[in-house]
Amino acid sequence: MNNSVIKSIKQLGFPWQTQDPFLFCVHHQDFYPKGNEVMGPAASLRGRTIGQDFSENKEGWRMYHGEQVPGFPAHPHRGFETVTIVTQGLVDHSDSLGAAGRFGFGDVQWMTAGKGVQHCEMFPLLNKDKENPLELFQIWLNLPKSKKLTDPHFAMLWGESIPTFTSVDENGKATNVKVIAGNIEKTNAPLPAPNSWAADANNEVAIWTIKMDAGAAWKLPTASAWVNRSLYFYGGDSINIAGEKFSSHQAIELYSDKEVLLQNGNTESYLLLLQGKPIAEPVAQYGPFVMNTQSEIQQAMSEYQQTQFGGWPWPTHEHVHPREKGRFAKYPNGVEEVKS
Repeated sequence: MNNSVIKSIKQLGFPWQTQDPFLFCVHHQDFYPKGNEVMGPAASLRGRTIGQDFSENKEGWRMYHGEQVPGFPAHPHRGFETVTIVTQGLVDHSDSLGAAGRFGFGDVQWMTAGKGVQHCEMFPLLNKDKENPLELFQIWLNLPKSKKLTDPHFAMLWGESIPTFTSVDENGKATNVKVIAGNIEKTNAPLPAPNSWAADANNEVAIWTIKMDAGAAWKLPTASAWVNRSLYFYGGDSINIAGEKFSSHQAIELYSDKEVLLQNGNTESYLLLLQGKPIAEPVAQYGPFVMNTQSEIQQAMSEYQQTQFGGWPWPTHEHVHPREKGRFAKYPNGVEEVKS
């Protein structure tokens, strides 16, 4: 191992291990079959334990906690943010603020849970005549103590608005980077949520998805020495990082202030980069609540039992939008954006 550049190497599990200010990252990839009348799988659910259906080998897809439609029915969050990147397929969002959306195929949802919100994230299988593949990442980004109880915030970063940085090496091979947070040279991400740790540029938060042509080479730009940086190699055959060869499904923690050369192998490769200045505060977590102390966790649980974080304004806890609905976002103030 090149100790001057690489801090550590880990195998990718479920979920992926992250560094402060991130709490964790999950990578969902499901090869769903054709959809039925209620936008669930047109296949038998026999043998699946709903709520525990996280097996990656049962026919290549999972129901997660959904009973009819795959996904995650209404559940609460407090004290952190979710950043959901959907590269394939669609996600239907509904929440206790009355906000809703359908997004996918490159869109990103950025939700600040703050003092508390309920939401559901369902995966509607719109196609009746063909398969419904899905790929998404959900990243949990912590909030500092001063922002834990901020008002919830919901934003959509449409795929068309997320800039791509492209580097072409001396052999004409391209590396394309979707800049979801942070910047690369003059390529700046859309503005993050206003109370996010990412909203302060001094925290150097970066969320990038990277696609490299076979044989491409690219030098990662440097950041400050105090910044945590993790590179997740999740798709492809092999890649050479700082002179060391890696196979897929590995996480590499890097020294951010060191220039690192990525040299891709013989197939396209896909990577995710997460970077940021650590918040460096105590973390107390119980399921979907992330605070600084156990007493704050108890308070969060008590408040949720009493208030349901505003209740649930939708007809079911695994609410999906009408099949004919396209990509859209409806915000708590009633404003609606509609995409093709």
